[in-house]
Amino acid sequence: MATWAYPPASPERLKQEADSALKQELEWLLRSLQDSLASLREGLHECAALLAPKEPGSTLVLSSMRSENVKGFVTRVGTKVVKGDIQLRLSSLSTRGAPTTRLCLSQSPEAPELALSQLVSVRDSVRQCLDIVDVSTWTGDPLDARFIYSQLHLLGETIAEGRQMLKGENDIVRGKWWETSAPDNVFDPPLPPHLSFHLSIADSALVLYLRTLESTTQAHTPTAFATDISLTGFSIRDRLFGSRGPSHDEAGDVFSWKGDEVKVREKVRVESQDPSLMAVMAKLSALHHEVIKCKTALKVLMGSEDDTDI
Repeated sequence: MATWAYPPASPERLKQEADSALKQELEWLLRSLQDSLASLREGLHECAALLAPKEPGSTLVLSSMRSENVKGFVTRVGTKVVKGDIQLRLSSLSTRGAPTTRLCLSQSPEAPELALSQLVSVRDSVRQCLDIVDVSTWTGDPLDARFIYSQLHLLGETIAEGRQMLKGENDIVRGKWWETSAPDNVFDPPLPPHLSFHLSIADSALVLYLRTLESTTQAHTPTAFATDISLTGFSIRDRLFGSRGPSHDEAGDVFSWKGDEVKVREKVRVESQDPSLMAVMAKLSALHHEVIKCKTALKVLMGSEDDTDI
């Protein structure tokens, strides 16, 4: 089947008609994108509501699955942890007469707040996204393809930053634990010496890392009854039972902790899925996908192959 134009049109006329049709289609897309921006704004408001500080907050269980090492809970309100009661049964913390250690978040108004920096970043990213959508809607020319595309590109990058904070895949996102652990006076009574309490977000879950530390500068004098005495380079324990592998992934590493060089004796990781954060992650993923679709459609009609051409 063939299509004929009658009367026959010159190549120049055909190009003019094609350009005119493309221009009209681009204008139609730009007008329809205003409806898409309204939908994006609604989705971002839903994310902001999920991150808002609303009582009673989310109470999350923080307990180790196959041991009695950690048993307790925390309550998150917005971007802060406002309550917490955790029992620890760690061999490196236990003392005679006190096999367990209790950590209670202080309710004193003078105690510092326990804020989750990743959630603060996610909240700020959502607010920035709302500003970008408002600028795209109320400022500038909504029929300016380059302007709208640049706004969509910025919106997609900002949403991706918020998603990355909820994923929390590396120390750059989570924060270095030896610098961002909870202050001792957040708890009542204060944390035991050389105990690191570090909260972060990973895959939309609240993750608690507990580390007991020992200074590398402490002098250690073996006694006749010490199990680690060694006169030949091999300890008695190693000769009897064989050498043991590292108990955790930070064994042997040295960190700077409160002006001292320390090693991690014992490390425990406990996580608790947060339904509200899971909902935020799902919404941000859907919004990011929608922005990519809008960018792709706009890029095609603008005749550009990549972002550098726009």
